[in-house]
Amino acid sequence: MKRKKNKNYFLWFFVVLVLLSLAFLVFNSYGLLEYWKATKRNATITEQIKKTEKEINKTGLEIDSLKTSEKKIEQIAREKYNMLKPNEEVLKVEKK
Repeated sequence: MKRKKNKNYFLWFFVVLVLLSLAFLVFNSYGLLEYWKATKRNATITEQIKKTEKEINKTGLEIDSLKTSEKKIEQIAREKYNMLKPNEEVLKVEKK
């Protein structure tokens, strides 16, 4: 009878030890939850990096075109800064 009680205590001790170990693996500062959060942050940051690299490339191409093309410079001056050539007038069209 004593052996059975000892086996039960050992079994309960083992189960509690396994549960505590699993809880430690999941919830500690280097556990699975933190790993999943870090993986998600990494994916988000990677996407931001790709987006920013595309914007940098686009801006670089625009800079290159402004360095080489007089028509591009004129287009930007007219569209963004409302600049005109001498003796030009602006016509505004109103919708009815």
